[in-house]
Amino acid sequence: MGNHTTASAFLLLGFASFPDLQRFLFVVIFFSHVTILAANVSIMVAIKLNHSLHTAMYYFLCGLSFSETCTTMVVIPRMLKDLLSDSKTISLPECATQMFFFFSLGTNNCFILAAMSYDRYTAIHNPLHYSLLMTRNMCFQLMMASSVTGIVVSLCTVLIVFNLSFCDSSTIQHFFCDITPVVSLACDYTFFQKMVLLAFSAFVLVGSFVLIMISYVFIVSVVVKMPSAKGRYKAFSTCSSHLSVVCIHYGVAGFVYLRPKDMDSFREDMLMALTYTVLTPMLNPIVYSLRNKEMQIALGRVLGNVCRFFPHMVSKRALNTS
Repeated sequence: MGNHTTASAFLLLGFASFPDLQRFLFVVIFFSHVTILAANVSIMVAIKLNHSLHTAMYYFLCGLSFSETCTTMVVIPRMLKDLLSDSKTISLPECATQMFFFFSLGTNNCFILAAMSYDRYTAIHNPLHYSLLMTRNMCFQLMMASSVTGIVVSLCTVLIVFNLSFCDSSTIQHFFCDITPVVSLACDYTFFQKMVLLAFSAFVLVGSFVLIMISYVFIVSVVVKMPSAKGRYKAFSTCSSHLSVVCIHYGVAGFVYLRPKDMDSFREDMLMALTYTVLTPMLNPIVYSLRNKEMQIALGRVLGNVCRFFPHMVSKRALNTS
């Protein structure tokens, strides 16, 4: 951190402006968090246990589920603690660590979505050679590239932000250490630094979105040449879940990170951030499971095994105690 930083801790204002809703928000966010964990873990377990799902599309889905689970773990437990606590302070190192992991994982999510769009293009353009082109090793390399990109971009962002001087105020108008609410507290935040941080955000969001759109341009060009309507429908249906997730993810993230900011926008940004830290990770597993019969069958098997496991454990314990 810079030697000229004067603040040693911040106050996360969060939902303090809604004092009467604190406990209600805690209950809603807590059960949403449990749902996110259960849904994403179920998807990962289903993919792991079902050999029919050991294809590139499901490897990427497993990676996305893991990354989104980690993203929520960076933000939501702290948010729940602050909703019940009178002390909402966060130290400078804790704030920097939270920002690093949140943006590292968020960037990883964006480029995994880009890799998934390339996977869909490969499946539609080269169905006969798909398993040879999109091997497990290829999937691992693409996910590693996404992770490394996230780490580098996030590290550069955190180094810029936390080498500023925080001397005006220590109150962050947010429920976690997001970029704009933190840099708004700095007294030496220059136009150049603002442009660099905007460039990083644009690289992640616009860059990955352009890669996705390029893949879909090629997908459309292949699909429209298919002779049968049934073939075109089947090709587009394999992309529908991914497109739904992309629209939700980039719509919300673009609204928060790419539009012009002012002091009055923090409240809107906080509500939108609640959407992509709580609602989006909860919707993604639902979207993929509702629109995918293979995933529905696999999740049904996992649920059936869980339902059989607990009565078996209870009866076994009862026999041991008798």
